[in-house]
Amino acid sequence: MAGTGVLLGACSGPQSALDPAGREAAEVATLFWVMLAGAAFVWLVVIGAALFGSRWQRQPLSERGGLRIILWAGAVFPTVVLALLLAYGLRLMPVLRAGEPALTIHVSGEQYWWRVTYTGRDGARIETANELRLPAGSAAEILLDSADVIHSFWIPALAGKLDMIPGRTNRLVLHPERIGTYRGVCAEFCGRSHTFMAFPVVVMEPAAFEAWLAREAAPAASTAVDGAFLANGCGGCHSVRGTAATGTIGPDLTHLADRQMLGAGMFANTDENRRRFVAEAEEVKPGSRMPSFKALPPADLDAITAYLGSLR
Repeated sequence: MAGTGVLLGACSGPQSALDPAGREAAEVATLFWVMLAGAAFVWLVVIGAALFGSRWQRQPLSERGGLRIILWAGAVFPTVVLALLLAYGLRLMPVLRAGEPALTIHVSGEQYWWRVTYTGRDGARIETANELRLPAGSAAEILLDSADVIHSFWIPALAGKLDMIPGRTNRLVLHPERIGTYRGVCAEFCGRSHTFMAFPVVVMEPAAFEAWLAREAAPAASTAVDGAFLANGCGGCHSVRGTAATGTIGPDLTHLADRQMLGAGMFANTDENRRRFVAEAEEVKPGSRMPSFKALPPADLDAITAYLGSLR
């Protein structure tokens, strides 16, 4: 019973390929069930033929037509069924990439976070990180590459996965259809903190998405002083539009306080977690390029935390 509960629980949720919220994921889920049914049918026929043939195991096979049973049930029938399943799967591929996308997003995988750049309606580049927002009911073109090693971009509830390869740009078209928040992950082992490389995907009403994108394009509206942030070198790696922080090594932090998660899907975006990540980055995310700042005076840590929490 416990095992059944675990299996049924995996059929739904923000990271389930069997609870589709997008066109491609729906096709993939249908393909899974069709192939599962086909495989079960082949298995039943083959096992049935084996049980049927075992009744005459003391007789020469040719006398009872056993050779014909083996040939048709064990070879011809499975080949025909699997060929039909292959044809069914192949016919989906052109359809999944069809359509003129209304939105283009460039996503680059880096150890161990996601650089996300939207192309605005005026052609301007709008950079953010570790979160993807999409309008429901519209096709979105995702251009995927990697800055270091092979990563794999996968949002199970929306589409199948696609590798991100250094020096190559791959194209994925998403058709989100159901409003909600889903979970994307890196599906290719990429190093020590591979497990900690995820991102929330927020599918929004089109009007709400347009309003969000307009806010995202604007400089940060901070009510705190950025002195400790800049004095301790944070601006050398991170960018905050509208300020002296123009680094490009790490994630853009312009509207950090509006994001759902920290550390590429690791923690909820709270003051406590922001302070912890700044102080213990190397400990909580091994292998990341961000150093730990736990040696800073507590007043500086508090000031940086307050500044990050004001970036809206």
